[in-house]
Amino acid sequence: MRARLLTLAVATLAGLGLVVPASPASASTGGTVDGDTHPNVALIAFYDAEGRFRCSATLISPTVLVTAAHCTSGTLGKTLVTFDSVVAEAPPSPLPDAADPSVGYTGEELTEAGFLWGTASTHPEYSDFTDLDNWNDVGVIVLDQPVTDIAPAPLADLHAADAIKQPRRTLFTAVGYGTEVRQAESGSQKPTPMSYPILRRYVEMPGQKITPQVIQTNGNENDPFGTGGTCFGDSGGSLWLDGKVVGVTSYGYTQNCRYLDGYQRIDVPVVADWLAGFLED
Repeated sequence: MRARLLTLAVATLAGLGLVVPASPASASTGGTVDGDTHPNVALIAFYDAEGRFRCSATLISPTVLVTAAHCTSGTLGKTLVTFDSVVAEAPPSPLPDAADPSVGYTGEELTEAGFLWGTASTHPEYSDFTDLDNWNDVGVIVLDQPVTDIAPAPLADLHAADAIKQPRRTLFTAVGYGTEVRQAESGSQKPTPMSYPILRRYVEMPGQKITPQVIQTNGNENDPFGTGGTCFGDSGGSLWLDGKVVGVTSYGYTQNCRYLDGYQRIDVPVVADWLAGFLED
């Protein structure tokens, strides 16, 4: 289900010849280059039966990152983790290839390549996008070694989003390593998700609606109250409310990433209770 939502195969666009030169980046669709504003948000890369993919994730304890279930379900081997705010301005990608893609990354090869790594787990009630009332699009990466030089992100209190009575007057912040959307240097001038640069960005978005499982926002840089939206590669990245993580990026409605964005809530008991089991270890 990865490629059908907000994840993107690392080599897909480059493999189609859509290689673009380095240029100043604003954000996936608007927004701001993050730098060190959210140092606890990471890029993750992993293999499954369809190939290599990348997502975003957020450190919530020295050894645990929260991400989306569609960024963990079916993972082969280990998951690469990097907190570098700029992974690549232009090709080639610094992310290593697995020695054997059929088994995915091993911890040994990721350590040798200079990356952090961990083991993926998926919420046991993840519905694989078949049941909006039981979405549960959340997963975790448990690191082999603790991160000691980055402060974990605080989690929102239980039912924090339920207190919002007017979502359209509430600004949420999304953080991740999503692709930049812009006109190509040649060919079609339709705004298109690009392979590079790969870097951390954040966007501010007004809410659109809140359900028992999902927060939906207006992710468009032309919105008078927001600065942009999430796109491919932002999957699993964090949604912030009042300085705390209240959700993870789950889905978008359009291929050009300029409409509604959906976020799995993590402030609901079915998710919070599951996460607590990892945080207590």
